[in-house]
Formats: sequence, C-alpha cells, structure tokens
Amino acid sequence: MSGAAGCQGGGGGGGGGDRGPRWRRPWKLLALGLLSASSVLAAAPGAGAMSKEEKRRLGNQVLEMFDHAYSNYMEHAYPADELMPLTCRGRVRGQEPSRGDVDDALGKFSLTLIDTLDTLVVLNKTKEFEEAVKKVIKDVNLDNDIVVSVFETNIRVLGGLLGGHSVAIMLKEKGEYMQWYNGELLHMAKELGYKLLPAFNTTSGLPYPRVNLKFGVRHPEARTGTETDTCTACAGTLILEFAALSRFTGTSIFEEYARKALDFIWEKRQRSSNLVGVTINIHTGDWVRKDSGVGAGIDSYYEYLLKAYVLLGDDSFLERFNTHYDAIMRYISQPPLLLDVHIHKPMLNARTWMDSLLAFFPGLQVLKGDIRPAIETHEMLYQVIKKHNFLPEAFTTDFRVHWAQHPLRPEFAESTYFLYKATGDPYYLEVGKTLIENLNKYARVPCGFAAMKDVRTGSHEDRMDSFFLAEMFKYLYLLFADKEDMIFDIEDYIFTTEAHLLPLWLSTTNQTISKKNTTTEYTELDDSNFDWTCPNTQILFPNDPMFAQSIREPLKNVVDKSCPRGISRAEESLGSGPKPPLRARDFMASNPEHLEILKKMGVSLIHLKDGRVQLVQHAVQAASSLDAEDGLRFMQEMIELSSQQQKEQQLPPRAVQIVSHPFFGRVVLTAGPAQFGMDLSKHKAGTRGFVATIKPYNGCSEITNPEAVKEKIALMQRGQCMFAEKARNIQKAGAIGGIVIDDNEGSSSDTAPLFQMAGDGKNTDDITIPMLFLFNKEGNIILDAIREYEAVEVLLSDKAKDRATIFKGKMIPNYIIDSNLEMENMDQKSSENDSHKQNSEEATSASQDVGAVSEEPEEGESSDVTDPDSLSPANSDSDSVSISNRDSYVPGTDEASAPEPACTQGDDQPQEQKTETESNSKVNWDNKVQPMESILADWNEDIEAFEMMEKDEL
Repeated sequence: MSGAAGCQGGGGGGGGGDRGPRWRRPWKLLALGLLSASSVLAAAPGAGAMSKEEKRRLGNQVLEMFDHAYSNYMEHAYPADELMPLTCRGRVRGQEPSRGDVDDALGKFSLTLIDTLDTLVVLNKTKEFEEAVKKVIKDVNLDNDIVVSVFETNIRVLGGLLGGHSVAIMLKEKGEYMQWYNGELLHMAKELGYKLLPAFNTTSGLPYPRVNLKFGVRHPEARTGTETDTCTACAGTLILEFAALSRFTGTSIFEEYARKALDFIWEKRQRSSNLVGVTINIHTGDWVRKDSGVGAGIDSYYEYLLKAYVLLGDDSFLERFNTHYDAIMRYISQPPLLLDVHIHKPMLNARTWMDSLLAFFPGLQVLKGDIRPAIETHEMLYQVIKKHNFLPEAFTTDFRVHWAQHPLRPEFAESTYFLYKATGDPYYLEVGKTLIENLNKYARVPCGFAAMKDVRTGSHEDRMDSFFLAEMFKYLYLLFADKEDMIFDIEDYIFTTEAHLLPLWLSTTNQTISKKNTTTEYTELDDSNFDWTCPNTQILFPNDPMFAQSIREPLKNVVDKSCPRGISRAEESLGSGPKPPLRARDFMASNPEHLEILKKMGVSLIHLKDGRVQLVQHAVQAASSLDAEDGLRFMQEMIELSSQQQKEQQLPPRAVQIVSHPFFGRVVLTAGPAQFGMDLSKHKAGTRGFVATIKPYNGCSEITNPEAVKEKIALMQRGQCMFAEKARNIQKAGAIGGIVIDDNEGSSSDTAPLFQMAGDGKNTDDITIPMLFLFNKEGNIILDAIREYEAVEVLLSDKAKDRATIFKGKMIPNYIIDSNLEMENMDQKSSENDSHKQNSEEATSASQDVGAVSEEPEEGESSDVTDPDSLSPANSDSDSVSISNRDSYVPGTDEASAPEPACTQGDDQPQEQKTETESNSKVNWDNKVQPMESILADWNEDIEAFEMMEKDEL
C-alpha cells in the first residue's frame, strides 16, 4: 500500500462539484501547512533534530542500497521477473519449484524492471530510467500464454507502465530527457488493460482472480476461469490504475469496469456493521469469509476508496470510505491494536493475531487526517520491529511471532514517511535510520537483499520481490530527501498501492463517467461523519511541541513489559456490571466458580480415565445467547492455548551462517535441529569451522578421509542409515559438527515443513557434537560455495549472529557491518499455529494433541508435524479440548522454554475510556433478544468463519 504524495494529512479536497485546478493547489498548501505547523515539533526539547548532513548521508546510503539491488537484478536476473539473491539468478516461472499463489505475480514480463521504472526517477536516476524504458519497449512481451493474478498484474505491471509514462512525459516536458518518447509505455498499458478485461465477464462485475494473458478466461486453453471466490482487495483495488488508463487514453471502458466492481462490493457490505468480509463469491456476492480487518485481503480496498476521491473527485467514494472508517474505528481498532472481527458480530474478535500488511493503515490515517491513532499503531509496530529486527508476517496480541517470515515488505516504511510528512517529528527519521541499518545488517547478501525466512533465527529465503524496489527505496529516499533533492514536485502526484505515481491533473482529463452518487441509495448517512474540507492543522497539532511524543510515550515498553490485550467490546459494554467473561488462560479445573461459569456458557467438563479433563460445548445448553457467544470464544481460546502447548514441545529452527569470504555472515540458511547432540540454544557462541565433505558421503560407515574431516564440520547426505549413526561416525573421525543435506532433489525450507532429526531409539548421550539438517536447495548453496571458493567457513547456532560479533578484531569491508550497531535480542519462541476444529451442528469441541515427531521406518528420521512458518495449521485428531487435571491451566511451562510473564489486568493496564453514550449503545446491542433457532444459525456461521480463518494465507 502507498499513501498519497500530494495530500498528506487531508481527508477531502473541497465540497463537491468540479475538482480541477481549483482544488489541486489546496492539497499542496495543506502539505506545506502541515510541515509548517509541525516545525515546532522539530525544535522541541529533547526531540534530537537530525542534522542536514546526517539526512544527506542516509539519503545517499539509500541510493547505494538501491544500486546494489537494482544492478544485481539487471546483471543476474533480467529479463526474468525477479531476482533470486542467494543463488544469483533470475526466477523464471515454471523453471523453479512452485510457490503456489505467490507465483501468480510472475508473467514472464520482466516484472521487477517495470515495477521499478518511476522509482528510478524519484531517486534522480534519469539516465538509467531512459535506458530502462527502452529495454521495456524492446524486450517485454505481454502476449504470453501464462495465468497471472489480476490484482498483482494490475498494481505492479499496469501501475508500473502508467507510472513510467507519467514521469516520462514530465521529463520530456522539461526538455532534457526522453525527447524521443512518444507514449510507448501507455500503448503497452492499454494493451495490457484489454488483456485484463476478460476477467470481468461475470454477472456481478467482480473480476475473476486470475486471467490468461493470451487466452483470457473460460477458454479451453486459458486454464483458468473456474474460480468462484476472490478477495475484497483483489476486486476493489483497480479503480486508480483503470481510471488513469481511461483518462490517459480517452477509452472509458476501463474506468467503467473498475467502478462497477467497487459498486458491487459496497452494495454487499454487511449493513448493520458497515464492514466487508475477506473473501466474496464473484457470482452470487455471498461472503465466503466473514471476518473483517484492515490487513491481508481487504487493506487496499479501503485505501482506493479514499484515493479515488482524491484523484477523481467523486463524492461517493469519500462517503463510502468515511462510512467504513467509522466502522473500523468502532469495532476493529483497539488501540494500539487492530484486530479482525466478524462482520455480522463485530463485537467478537475473529483472531488473536495481526498480519504485517496492516502496517499501511497509519499512513492511510494520515491521509484521512486522523493522526493520534496513526501514531499509536505505528509506535506499536515499531516496538515489534525493535524486538525482532523486522515485522513478522503475523504476530499475536502479546507480540510473539505467529508467522515468522518477512519478505521485505514496505508498508511500515510507507507509514513512517507519511507520519514524518504530517508531523515533521525527527523521531520518524530515526525510525527510518533503524530500517536502513536492519536491511543492511540482516538482509543484505552479495547479490542483492534476501527476504527473511525466519525473523527469530535470521535465516534467509531466496527471494527479492519486485515491490522491494518499487516501494521500499522510494519511501526511504523521500523520507530523507529535501525539496531541492527532487527533480520534480512530488506533491503533484498521488501514489497507488504499489507506490506508482499518477498525476493529479487526471481529475479534469477525459471525464467520460457521470458522477452519480450511488452511496445514499444503500444507506442513511450521518452528516457529522463527513469532513468536506481539509483538516485544520491547528486541530491536528495542538500548540504542544511534545504532541506526537506524548502519544508515543505510553507505548514505549508495550512489547517487552506489558500485554495490552485491550478488553473486548462486549466487556466494555458491561461496564461496572457483570464480571468479564472467563478467559481460557485463567481457567482452573479445580475452581468451583470457574466450573459454574462453564456450565452457564454451555461447556461441559468430563474427567477422563487417564487423568485429563475434556471440555465440550453445546450452544443449546447456554444460559443466554451472550453466554453462548462467550463459550464459543472460550473454546476458541482453549484450542489456541492447546496448540501453543503442543508447539512448545518442538524444537525451534536453527541457523547455518556462512562466514567466510565473500559472504562474511550475510547468508543465513534455515536448518532443522537434532534431538540429540549439542543443544545449540545452550551454547550461545555456536560451533564455527570450515566444512569438509566426508567419504563415504552417506556417513553410514567408518569415515575413510578422517584427516580431511578432523576439526571441521562434516557434510554428508541423508539416507541409508540412522542420523545418530552418521553423527557417531563423524564424531569418531574428529569432526566438530555435522550438516546432513537432504537427498530429495529440489527440496527447500521455502516449501517444506521444518525437519527434526530423531535419535535411533537408544541412548544418544555419547553424541556431543551439534548436528543440523539442510534441505537440498540450502545444502547446494554450501556445496556451490565449496566448488567456487574451496575454503568455506560456517557457524552453526540457534540463531544468526551479529556480524560485528563474528568478526570482532578482524578486518572486513565497512559496508558489510557497522561495529557500533548491536543485534537486539531476538525472540526464540516458536510461533503459534491454530488447531483445526471439527464442529457439529449442536456442539463445538476442541482437542489438545500432544506434540509428536513422526519417524521414517527405515532410518528413524523424523519430520516435524507442525511448521512454525506454515500458513496452514496442523490438524487436530479429535474434536474436544483435553487438558491435564491440575489446578491451573498455563501453557508454555515446559523446561525447554521459559514462560513469558503473565498479563494481568490491573490499574496500570491501558484502557480507552468510553463515553456513556457509546457504552449504552453497546449494552443495547448485546442485550438484543434472539430466538434459539437464530442463535444456532448464527453460531454455525461463527463455526464456518473460524474454519475458514484457519485456511487464511497472506
């Protein structure tokens, strides 16, 4: 997602009617006004204003980083769609193992180059831009027989071509560059637009999620067109690019199709909550997934409503956005958290975790003009980053890792840029500096920047997405650039969700669409909710030089020292009345009061013969609909706690870090642990040494080249004997550690679950060296390094080490590490996986399955049954929750992992004060009387929603 360049902090541009040159200047004046009004903040005591020299140094560092990524793409990958930075080659679809839906962005159209075009101009690389445009015109073919994502192709390729065209005509007008340009990029954009149109051939007007560039959809050769569902963002993030294409070319059909899709989504919103779901049926308009948030699956739908108003001047888009925004702040926002809820029961949280894509939202709030919650959420996200170095793909409400990957997403950098533009607070420059340092320190590799496979271990993934070049460097450069550093006025453009530039003058060009306000046909709108003019900067920034800091201060230690659960909306509505519902983490099986509460919620407790306690809920036995709702939430929480306890019995991933020349610790491979040998989590220094290939390579008999293996880390192939036998043989030969490489050709930690090596069923205390497992792809990286450099040194550890620590006292190039930086403590706890739930029409029950490790019968090798990075949860074996019969049910108390401090609800717990009116309205909402048949129907919808949540993928 990307914010608007020309309208920082604004919520609207004027009161309706024509928004031509008459309103574009106010947007620019607004931006200047924000910076002027916040100049006091920059001079505030203790604010630590950054010097111009430091800003310039950081801006130049961003340019160097961009050059490193871009030049490696052009040298090693072009004309492929993306660079694979660990293996220094291009990613060509069909030639690499499939990554599922992620690969739908690849269409053999030099994706990264097109996505990067306008970034080159923002970074003042006009000569490189001119060369890149010529390459795109000459080399790129859009008529490939390949199935691509309509959403990704629109925002990355169509948006990239339009952004490139926008800056090309600007440069041509200036008279120095692009004098030969004659709209070639726009012609390609129009060709691509027509290739996307067949996807809209549905009765609803919502597009199919995929289209074949050559054959369209539903054609025998198309291999697509049978899908029934699409995400809300997928169908609702088209209007900027399609409208711009219509305005540039005078062909109205593109804007018409995009508007029809937006109109349909608005009509299908949940009327009582004004929220939309994540997934919708493109033929019927039924909501398939009924949870709602501001992250993955919905995010840019909200963004494009507001920006469509800015770019096109249609009041209905602003009205819709404001209606949705009011619902978001009423139900989803629980400062500083943003938690998904159910669209038909918005008081009920649908998740206990957040995904990283919601990091765009503070930037959108700046555009709306709602600064306080933007500062709060941004600060919470920054605290998570300071704990893990990057923002995990998903993290829990108590800030533990849920999904450990980080594909170098730019959304947080984007929000940082817009908050700095809105406040002028130098704090956000320091945040940007941290982002730059972390990218160079942990993600930089010889051939570019590699995505993080696991933020806890620092391991890498062979992936550098096009959005990293399209967005990350653009926002970081703009953050540190002064106006005189730019060769054009950035305020004349609006950013698309992929940070592509569209000129604001499009608002008055080729207006072929009538501005019919359809919003009021669907809902009665509260006029007080709509601001028809730009926000007053004096309201945004009171005459308090410490305004932004005062909002951030209470959140400084929110990650490490508190657990800001934020009581649920239903609990708030109860006020000082009945006690809050019983939470699963507080439940004690021997507490009579707790047992009575369970009975009221329709939850039965059964004592099993083996000493465990089984919990089963029957909705019809609950005292009321509200109690049944509380019981559903209790059972869901118990499932998650059971899953967490199972997870904590499994070993976390380990790291193999290549520390010799020319890697110097920049390449980190995800490794599977062994259930025997040295425990690397208890030996923080790890084991370091040069690697050597053993003979025989399988390690199943006495090593015949012990002189080559002595005092080194042995490399061997999986198979033909037990792992423990291999370990004993290399230990006898004098090895100080071992790495087993998978013999399954093409296997990779990118696609396979974490693998744990099991023992041989005997006592393995005699094995004292560390043993790690690498999949075939990661193992080949080491083998290739041996072939090229001969002497390869690695570090086996529980997580990647700071290069300043690894090379202390040794000479290495300055650009590799900064000795003044220290690696922050990384979270070693495994992420939680949701457990799969089996539900009947009358009862919901859930079970805890003790974590087990499967073994291969032939070798005793074990594969971890749950992958901490997997987007799909492990299946549960039964449909009830079984817990040990003890006084307190507290997950995570096993010796392998120290428990985190419990969160207590005390006076110091940050809680948002509610007005009496708001509280009373929620009491009325919760106390509505419903017949039991209605309750059961709604309850079954909840169950379906929970099941769908488990299939969620970012």
